[in-house]
Amino acid sequence: MRRLYETRHIPAARRLAAWLLAAVFSLSLCAQSAWASPAASAERTVIPLGKAVGIKLFAAGVLVVGLADGDTPARTCGLRQGDIITAMDGTAIDSTEQVQSLLAEAAGQETTLTVRRGSSTLALSACARPGAGGAWQLGAWIRDSMAGIGTLTYYDPATGQYGALGHGITDVDTAQLMPLASGSIMETTVKAVKKGRKGDPGELKGDFSVQRDVGTVTVNSDGGIFGTVADGEFLSGGTPVPVATAQQVKTGRATILATISGSDTAEYQVEIVRLYGADEPTRNMLLRITDPRLLSATGGIVQGM
Repeated sequence: MRRLYETRHIPAARRLAAWLLAAVFSLSLCAQSAWASPAASAERTVIPLGKAVGIKLFAAGVLVVGLADGDTPARTCGLRQGDIITAMDGTAIDSTEQVQSLLAEAAGQETTLTVRRGSSTLALSACARPGAGGAWQLGAWIRDSMAGIGTLTYYDPATGQYGALGHGITDVDTAQLMPLASGSIMETTVKAVKKGRKGDPGELKGDFSVQRDVGTVTVNSDGGIFGTVADGEFLSGGTPVPVATAQQVKTGRATILATISGSDTAEYQVEIVRLYGADEPTRNMLLRITDPRLLSATGGIVQGM
């Protein structure tokens, strides 16, 4: 996140953001109905994973994550937190640096911002002002990318596609889905675990290399992120299992797959306590961790796991 006149970007992609919660369930127990009908699911097999990866997302436009106090150009023109600036004076926007460059070119002259707000597209006119350091500013904080650790749920070797997380990636400040222009997944190594406690969900900590992408991210939805694996060796091995329908999932004992140390994936015992219906599209089930190994290492399901 950066203010319009500051240089705070994330090309290093080393920040392990706490917003990537990934409770990964074995697909023999849980299927995403958005991907297949019951009939199609009965014929489809995928490889359950539980593999930790680094995830980079780049926004379609820039997301307004906050506004400065007082009488600022952003507030005067009607810009709001959660707005997505997609263009300035007709030029498509894809980075915070580009926004700053165009404001500098305008040098305080009126600039037309094309803004997406929910399902509406607005045209707002603003005149930037010079800040204390001389750079032109609107008085808004914007974000164009995110990076963190998450977990792959499954891989379909027939199509090369994967699914991950089981929920969408949302902006930590606005709580809305990150508008996706492009994204990628990378190999990662889990270095440590911050245990989850009441009031603190904990997290996986690790490193991932931004030099080698092993797949793309093409969808960021309430049901998870999806994309294609470019490096088949990255996900070599694993036993395909049939995809269950939602109707086949029952309460009781089950297992989950997770990576909580290094790059090794292990299977852990859990109990499915409750199932949620179609009226809870972003919540499928309630799990209780019963495996003493996982409870000892993480305290439960932590962010990034």
